[in-house]
Amino acid sequence: MASFDQGLTAPSDGPIEGLFDAASGLRFVAKRTLYFTFRRRKGFKDALHYMFEMGQSLFFLCVVMGFVGMILVYQGGLQLLRIFPDMSQLGNSYTELLVKDLAPTVCALMLSTRVGAGIAAEIGSMVVTEQVDALRMCAADPVDYLIRPRFVASLVMTPLLVMAAAAVAYGSGMATASGFFDVSPSTFANFNVLDRGDFITGLSKCLAYGATIPVVSGYCGLTCTGGSEGVGQATTRAVVSSCLWVIVLDFALSAAGFMIFE
Repeated sequence: MASFDQGLTAPSDGPIEGLFDAASGLRFVAKRTLYFTFRRRKGFKDALHYMFEMGQSLFFLCVVMGFVGMILVYQGGLQLLRIFPDMSQLGNSYTELLVKDLAPTVCALMLSTRVGAGIAAEIGSMVVTEQVDALRMCAADPVDYLIRPRFVASLVMTPLLVMAAAAVAYGSGMATASGFFDVSPSTFANFNVLDRGDFITGLSKCLAYGATIPVVSGYCGLTCTGGSEGVGQATTRAVVSSCLWVIVLDFALSAAGFMIFE
């Protein structure tokens, strides 16, 4: 097991050893990222570039969420017709699900595949070309230089992207309800079931996902070994790990929101 950058270790080949190494490495990267984020209060200008890069995912997210909204409302409407043909609560149920779970989680999974893969590939390429070693020789911490600005950008942009994509999903769901089930927009736009807890749960998921994706992907990139094949493996590991963490956090935050607000 090769050491890397003051406590960061590359995962071992064994499944059990690799799991413990990954947990230790993620803890190290997360701790250093938070340390540099709160220590350098005036060093956020370098995050603007990565905010712009994340913003380029908006069209992709809107297209995905638009189709997800249409599919969910259509399938939900069909089930309501079979059980109880009353479409007045279709918008209510869909809106609550969209705010609390659907929009943050689906968008985070899409960002894991696009943004997370890009972070791991870029940092992994810097590792195999020894650019990270050059940073260390210049007394620059790789976590501060490479992960912190991406972390800040993700924290800011993830909630904004989710809100924009959720608006598109809501509009596509409303159009589907109107076109297939003759539900008027005024009937669909019913927000009676939404409360403060729903918005807090949804926002907490956005922030948790926005913090997790760059840390997990950055760790996978920093622990890249080998040449181009290693970069590909690190990218795959970043996408899989980020998606897994999103699912785990979704369950944990949903359970916490239920216990606190219900």
